[in-house]
Amino acid sequence: MGDESKGRSQRESLLNNKSIVYARSKSHAYDELRVFRRWLKWMCVDQSDTLSTLLSWFVFIMFTIVVPCLSHFLLACAECDANHDRPYDNVVQLSLSAVAALSFICLSGFVKEFGLRRFLFLDKLCDESETVRECYMEQLHRSLKILFIFVLPCFAAESIYKIWWYGSGGTQIPFLGNVVVSDIVACLLELSSWLYRTTVFFLVCVLFRLICYLQILRLRDFAQIFQVDSDVETVLREHLRIRRHLRIISHRYRRFILSALIIVTASQFASLLMTTRSTADLHIYKSGEVALCSVSLLAGLLIILRSAVRITHKALGVTCLAAKWHVCATIDSFESVEGETPPVSQIASNQVFPATSETSSDADDVGDEEDELDNTKFVHSYAYSTISFQKRQALVTYFENNKAGITLYGFMLDRSYLHTIFGMELALFLWLLGKTVGAIA
Repeated sequence: MGDESKGRSQRESLLNNKSIVYARSKSHAYDELRVFRRWLKWMCVDQSDTLSTLLSWFVFIMFTIVVPCLSHFLLACAECDANHDRPYDNVVQLSLSAVAALSFICLSGFVKEFGLRRFLFLDKLCDESETVRECYMEQLHRSLKILFIFVLPCFAAESIYKIWWYGSGGTQIPFLGNVVVSDIVACLLELSSWLYRTTVFFLVCVLFRLICYLQILRLRDFAQIFQVDSDVETVLREHLRIRRHLRIISHRYRRFILSALIIVTASQFASLLMTTRSTADLHIYKSGEVALCSVSLLAGLLIILRSAVRITHKALGVTCLAAKWHVCATIDSFESVEGETPPVSQIASNQVFPATSETSSDADDVGDEEDELDNTKFVHSYAYSTISFQKRQALVTYFENNKAGITLYGFMLDRSYLHTIFGMELALFLWLLGKTVGAIA
C-alpha cells in the first residue's frame, strides 16, 4: 500500500507541475517510416535536424527562386527564331514557384509543429484495429509510387522539350567559357528546378490523400459497430473521435487547400488570357510548356479535392447506415414478440415481396461499388438488445444534424461544393473568353 500511495503521489506531482516541458519524441531510425524518411532526404525536404533543415531551405531557395529567375531573365533568348521564343515562360515560372513555395512552407510547418509521426496520425494507430493498421501501412508505402506516377510523366515531357530547346541552339551564352558545357549545366539546372517544384507540390497532395485514406479506413471499421450488439454510448464516442480527427485535418490543411485553389485558378486564367490574344502563337514549341504546367497543377488540385470529397461522402454514408440499422432493428423488434399472430397484410406482403437474402447474381452485378458504408444489404439487428427505440432515434437524429467531413473555413467539401466551384470557374472562364474573343473580333 505504501508503494502504491507513493507512486500515486509522484504521478499527481508530475501532472500538477505545469513548468515541465515535454519535448516531442523523435522517431528512431528503424521504424516504419525509414523508407519514407529516406525518400524525404533524397528530395531535400527532410528537416529532422539542423543540417538537414539548412540544406532543405538552401535547395528550396535555389530551385524555387534563383534558378527560375536566372532562366527567365538571363537564359531566355530574346532574339531567337519563332520556334525558340518563350512568350509564356513568365506564367510557367510564377505558377510553379508559387505552388512549390506554398507546399514547402506548409510541409515545413507541419513537420516542425507536429512531427512526421503525429502529422501522419501514426501515433493514433495503436487505438485502431489490425485491419486499419495493415491497410494504412500498405497505403503509406504505396504513396511514393503514386507520387512518381504523377511526377515522372510530366518530367519526361519537360526533359524532351528542354533537351530539344538547348540542343537546337535556344541560347548562346557561354557563362562557363564553353557553349556546350554552359548549355548542359543550364539544362540540368532547369530540369532540376522543374522536378523539385512539381515533386514538392505533389508530395503535399499525396500526403493529404494518405491522411484522408486513413479516415476512410476508420469509417469502414466504424461501420462494423452496427453489425454487433453495441450500445449507443459506444457508437457516439467512436463517431465523436472520428469527427475530432476530421476537424484536425481540416484545420491543418485549410490554408493550403484555399491557397492552392487560388493559385491554380489565377494560373489558368493568366494562361487563358495570354493564349487567346490576337497576337498569340499557339505553336507546340511555344505553348507546350504552359500546357504541361497546367496539367501538373490541375492534377495536384484534383488529388486534393477528390480526397476531400471522397471522405466527406463516406462520412455522410454513416447517416444512411444508422438510419437503415434503426429501421431493421425496429422491424425485428415487432416481429420478435412471442405469440403474436402476423396480420393478413403482412402475410400478403411476404407473398408479394419474399424476404430472401441477396443472391450471388445481385452481388456480382454490384461488384466493388458497395462497401461497409454504402450498400443495399439488410443490417443484422438484435431484437433483444437493450437499445430502445428512443435511443436509436436519438442517435439517428444526431447523425443527421452533425455531419462529418473535410471542411474549409466552415464550408463542407462535398459534391455540391465542388459544383459551386465549377460554376464559378466556368462563369469566370466564359467572361474572360468573351472579353478576349470580343476584342479579337
